[in-house]
Amino acid sequence: MKSKILVQLDTDPRPSLFDRIVAIDSGAEAVFAYAGIAPDDVRDLVHGAIFTRGGADLAATAIFIGGSDVTAGEALVARARASFLGKLRVSLMLDSGGANTTAAGTVLTLERRGSLAGRRALVLGGTGPVGQRVARLLAHSGAEVRVGSRSRDRAEAVASSIAGRVGPGARPPAGFATGSPKELRVALEGVELVVAAGGPGVCLLPAEARREAKSIRAVVDLNAVPPAGIEGVGPMDNAAALDGVEAFGAIAVGGLKMKIHKASVAKLFEANDRVLDAEEILAIGRGL
Repeated sequence: MKSKILVQLDTDPRPSLFDRIVAIDSGAEAVFAYAGIAPDDVRDLVHGAIFTRGGADLAATAIFIGGSDVTAGEALVARARASFLGKLRVSLMLDSGGANTTAAGTVLTLERRGSLAGRRALVLGGTGPVGQRVARLLAHSGAEVRVGSRSRDRAEAVASSIAGRVGPGARPPAGFATGSPKELRVALEGVELVVAAGGPGVCLLPAEARREAKSIRAVVDLNAVPPAGIEGVGPMDNAAALDGVEAFGAIAVGGLKMKIHKASVAKLFEANDRVLDAEEILAIGRGL
């Protein structure tokens, strides 16, 4: 097979150095990184990737779509798929802002403690890019998901959007306002699993509210910047005991996220027809 080339399409002004280094560590022998990519730029880049190699050699070229804006990344994926010509195509992976690999690492962390089917989960900061994917993967895994946000309208809109993307057997998520202590208490009723996926340095679950919610069995805080997203959880916590609850911090989850990221990039070079979004990346994580 020819050299493994990863074409990195980044929507930001500078291509992510993090993603380039991880690509090399995942087996890519060369990374061609392009920055500031918009949908209208995609077709010619895709054609450059698919017309230079043929047959089995197409699997040696793949496209990674990144940048900080997940919505913009999704638009690039759609344009890339539309630019393929039958069997003239290459594999694609979407991980804008690390949202897909982080969400997969989060859900797999919880899943390894037991089946998620039927368990009630609350995703705080659930309208952000990582939160949306965590909620989507939890619902896909059979959990009863609550999407939490300071705005009930936004939470309900995201919950409705996710409901249209999960399988027919999954329970549709519900949107909950969590901006006030009273709203947070309502959202936490009967919840076993809590994931904080909000912005850095924002506490979404104070210790008092966490202790009052007696049904909670595990919490995951994806914020590594003080103050913690879930008060009392440290970034290095890995199944740490916290008032009778198992706690997982951002760095602990990040170690699994990195393994999933590398394994997913490696999978791109096994065939020329893979499209790796959140669900496919979670499946790869389950196979580790």
